[in-house]
Amino acid sequence: MVHYGHSNQLRQARAMGDYLIVGVHTDEEIAKHKGPPVFTQEERYKMVQAIKWVDEVVPAAPYVITLETLDKYNCDFCVHGNDITLTVDGRDTYEEVKQAGRYRECKRTQGVSTTDLVGRMLLVTKAHHSSQEMSSEYREYADSFGKCPGGRNPWTGVSQFLQTSQKIIQFASGKEPQPGETVIYVAGAFDLFHIGHVDFLEKVHRLAERPYIIAGLHFDQEVNHYKGKNYPIMNLHERTLSVLACRYVSEVVIGAPYAVTAELLSHFKVDLVCHGKTEIIPDRDGSDPYQEPKRRGIFRQIDSGSNLTTDLIVQRIITNRLEYEARNQKKEAKELAFLEAARQQAAQPLGERDGDF
Repeated sequence: MVHYGHSNQLRQARAMGDYLIVGVHTDEEIAKHKGPPVFTQEERYKMVQAIKWVDEVVPAAPYVITLETLDKYNCDFCVHGNDITLTVDGRDTYEEVKQAGRYRECKRTQGVSTTDLVGRMLLVTKAHHSSQEMSSEYREYADSFGKCPGGRNPWTGVSQFLQTSQKIIQFASGKEPQPGETVIYVAGAFDLFHIGHVDFLEKVHRLAERPYIIAGLHFDQEVNHYKGKNYPIMNLHERTLSVLACRYVSEVVIGAPYAVTAELLSHFKVDLVCHGKTEIIPDRDGSDPYQEPKRRGIFRQIDSGSNLTTDLIVQRIITNRLEYEARNQKKEAKELAFLEAARQQAAQPLGERDGDF
């Protein structure tokens, strides 16, 4: 997948240098080393390019990072999170660049992983919503989802994401609309931020010469009211970071009202209000949530050209449920074996250690 944990890693990596090149693996490489990808390679290439800290994307990047790859793209060093990434045979994919001193590390984002998001989609409970306590059912899932018989490692498990003001500041642009900019308001759940959202925001961005896009994100309870089931998959705090990381968005309203009111339009001095081709569900009183911008003649419906929805992503997961559960168990077993080997080597007297494990 591509989620705000990846965005946070890319933000940290960009701060370490002047130009950030991101290598994205093919579906075939991911299936070989980790398990079935949730997003296709074409979706992932475009998703990564839409993250505002990324300068360039290299499609079909090799899974094992070599000095040859770094030199080919004129890179001084490469960056990865402080978790391990292993090949299909359990080797560290960054071994060569680490030995050459051309490796840097950034902090992994606590509380989010592809493993966790896949689990939420499969479990169909609302325990991940920001206003709810972790239920016993979700706790049981958190302790066991994708867990291999040998125990639990610090990376593939499930933990709760804790939002802080610092994290929002790090993701936010901090810029206010300037004279001559067109203020465009869009609203929705923006759940499991995906290529459909990116295509829509890119089209909206093209509507003006100098656009300033404000995204209004609905509260979890509001999204659940009109989407049902266990939606949203990501809670409001997570959705905020996902949208803030997009290069087309300038500002986010955290917990926007469902109806786009005259007060909201005046407060943000909105010039244009846009919505995609998805169905507009009436407000609780049966009224059109976009009646005010329509009355003012500033409402536009935009066709993103993408048919991907959050529902379709969940459907992909459910269709491949057994494969994903097996993926998580295999991944964790491999990581635990690597940790155990490292622990045993560290415990050996210096003279007996094997220099290359």
